[in-house]
Amino acid sequence: MGDKGFIREAFRNRRLLGVAVIAAIGGFLFGYDTGVIGGALLFMKKDLHLRTHGQQQLTVAILLLGAVTGALISGWLADKISRRRTKMISGSVYVTGAIGCALAQSYWQILAGRFWLGLAVGTASFVSPMYIAELTPPRIRGGVVSFNQLMVTSGILVAYIVDWGFAPLSNNWRWMFALGAVPGATLAIGMYFMPFSPRWLVEKGRDDEARQVLERYRFGEDDVDEEIAEIKKVSETEASLRDLIAKGVRRMLLVGIGLAVFQQIVGINTVIYYAPTILKFAGQHNTGALTQSVYIGCTNVFFTIVAILFLDRLGRKFFLITGTCVLTASLIGLGLFFESASVRHALPWLALACLLTYIMGFAVGLGPVFWLMISEIFPLQMRGPAMAVCTMFNWGLNFAISYTFLTLTSAITKQGTFWLYAGFGVAAVVFFITVVPETKDRSLEQIQADLGADADVALSRDDAGAADEAATARSGGG
Repeated sequence: MGDKGFIREAFRNRRLLGVAVIAAIGGFLFGYDTGVIGGALLFMKKDLHLRTHGQQQLTVAILLLGAVTGALISGWLADKISRRRTKMISGSVYVTGAIGCALAQSYWQILAGRFWLGLAVGTASFVSPMYIAELTPPRIRGGVVSFNQLMVTSGILVAYIVDWGFAPLSNNWRWMFALGAVPGATLAIGMYFMPFSPRWLVEKGRDDEARQVLERYRFGEDDVDEEIAEIKKVSETEASLRDLIAKGVRRMLLVGIGLAVFQQIVGINTVIYYAPTILKFAGQHNTGALTQSVYIGCTNVFFTIVAILFLDRLGRKFFLITGTCVLTASLIGLGLFFESASVRHALPWLALACLLTYIMGFAVGLGPVFWLMISEIFPLQMRGPAMAVCTMFNWGLNFAISYTFLTLTSAITKQGTFWLYAGFGVAAVVFFITVVPETKDRSLEQIQADLGADADVALSRDDAGAADEAATARSGGG
């Protein structure tokens, strides 16, 4: 479906659009906390005596340790108490974490608050795309699920604007953190009024409720009974951790973990977390760095919207490959800026230009496509734990990259750091071309069959009979 088709159907189905927007506030929380720390760090390091690179890096990166912990429990929690209730809890946890950071009086208190925020962010970032994907018809799933990434980028932009607006005030960094409680409360309250995921309802044997949800969020051309039957067939086998390394699942896991790894090691969150710091490296003062960070945030939002409009028309792989090529070229240019004094003198605007094109490439590629594809490629009965594993890898590498950025710039120079990330970008393009499948216009079950799943994981309509026979054989064999 093209961009116009997506817009027309999304707004025709305003109930579904509303659910997607509320659910994607989980992405906004991640974006806000990712963006706000860059500006806050410029001011809080004096108040909290963050004198070393290690202290500053840990203040930024401790959130990711909390997020890894959140990712570890989120799969189990989403399957146990529902996607909806898990998101309500994550919103409430975020509110308390934002207030805790705003009131912090010491280095250790800000670390505790940031870790607590990470629990909420990791859980919400895992559950949001899953929840939205399970409510959305395949023909517009790419666009609707990518609302989550749009909310991430919107959160980053709002945080940059807040940083810029509060910079002249006293207690500026405290207000920057405190305002995060507003979207956290909105998520917790808003999800109370949202439906349960129909796939989760079927897993719990609540077929009538699942049918009511699908009828409310589908149109006449969608066969609700067929969708219920397909979900039930997929749900008949129960996954264990061993199933995640079964032959029929290995390629899915390879794709999911590969996307998680490459999304982080191309350096995206060093650019987002440290954008004001990088711009200060390039010669800007505090106010100029914060102002130019807003330009980066605007670019991020605009090109995320472009991706949403065209993902279901041009496909996931097109955006993955094209976007990663653009960001890799931008990293090479950024390295050249810091390598050559003559380049810096002749082209003082090059650093900002490279950051803007880097963000453009990420916003149309790895940004939305990672979260979309990991919500598409795994079987229902193992989607929770499998997505949690991918999210854990993503957060873990986010921590590693964020915690080492300032140290790397000292150890191998600024240009060496950006060229290292560019090398990872080249490897990412090779991986996307050779390993990652196209998933546009495919049902969740068809995608899983395309990835080589066997009867043990009961993936598609065509494989359903084989799956039933396999299940019967297992039960008969004791």
